[in-house]
Amino acid sequence: MSNKLFVGGLSWDTDSQGLRSAFEAFGEVRDAKVITDRETGRSRGFGFVEMGSRDDAQSAISGMDGAVLDGRTVNVNEAQDRKGPRGR
Repeated sequence: MSNKLFVGGLSWDTDSQGLRSAFEAFGEVRDAKVITDRETGRSRGFGFVEMGSRDDAQSAISGMDGAVLDGRTVNVNEAQDRKGPRGR
């Protein structure tokens, strides 16, 4: 299992700091980033969190998958490696 998690279903209002804060309850957060549209700067509704260890990542999945963050139910699972350009 990787330390990097995919977080989907985010509110348009959730920013990277809010994402980090939500996951800090489960261990060290090395990085948290909400993905935004390059042109508009608006959230695309998903992001990534890198936890300090695999155990922290597993705890975060267990605790946050299906949880409500900023009024939205989020889904959390292990991030998958991208396959080539643009994930293809």
